[in-house]
Amino acid sequence: MSPREGRLRWLSPVGFHRLAWTEWGPADGAPVVCVHGLTRTGRDFDFLAAALAERGRRVLCPDMPGRGASDGLPDPSLYRNDIYAGACAHLLATFGDRRIDWVGTSMGGIIGMIVAAMPNAPIRRLVINDVGPSIPAAALARIGEYLGRVWSFPDLAAAEAHTRKAYAPFGALTDAQWRHLTETSVRPLAGGGFRLHYDPAIAEPFRTAPQDIEFWPVWERIAAPTLVLRGEASDLLLPETAARMAAKPGVRVQTVPGCGHAPALLDAVQIGLVTDFLTEPA
Repeated sequence: MSPREGRLRWLSPVGFHRLAWTEWGPADGAPVVCVHGLTRTGRDFDFLAAALAERGRRVLCPDMPGRGASDGLPDPSLYRNDIYAGACAHLLATFGDRRIDWVGTSMGGIIGMIVAAMPNAPIRRLVINDVGPSIPAAALARIGEYLGRVWSFPDLAAAEAHTRKAYAPFGALTDAQWRHLTETSVRPLAGGGFRLHYDPAIAEPFRTAPQDIEFWPVWERIAAPTLVLRGEASDLLLPETAARMAAKPGVRVQTVPGCGHAPALLDAVQIGLVTDFLTEPA
């Protein structure tokens, strides 16, 4: 099964921009939107999307602004979650009045929480992968250490070595999975070699000294049934945060062994956790 490609124009405070996505499954299937993490792309969900498509779901996996095939933003201060939520709102509008399910990894989970907390939100079920309404400054500092560098590689082997090191917390992936993550994370350079797919300016919000982030009021406004996945060794979704999330009615927390931040959603067990939750009876 191969994905289709989609494009639309969305409006930010400074103009229109192209939002790109990959799409799986029948056009009339019940929709699922999968949103990636900070430095990733929608292609991270290829395996999950294919599994959902086999169950008759229509799955859209957008590249957030400044990533993948989507346009970058001319003002780096616009690389923030409320702007990304606005971009996603344009995508959700293409479904009309249909309810949708949302799967979000890290940043994609934060965006999902923002959208789901809005009045009249169209989200039926929500999957949050290794993020919560409390984010420790130490985890943000770790992310900021590598985010601002302009990475380039002479060949795919060097790019894959970087991918394996940068995303080691994803867990023990197969060689084929590491190669997939690499090939969908780089773009060719005109003079040869490769660069990472994202605009280095997405690092701008991380220039200042990080502080703990808390947005529990957003979390409390979410009414959709929610599955929270937590990597066993995650430094971003701490055990105490996950426990507080689990105390809310309609929320289920599942710890994923053998990984940190964040479960890659590439193996059959992790994929099964998501597909089963999205297809079980209400």
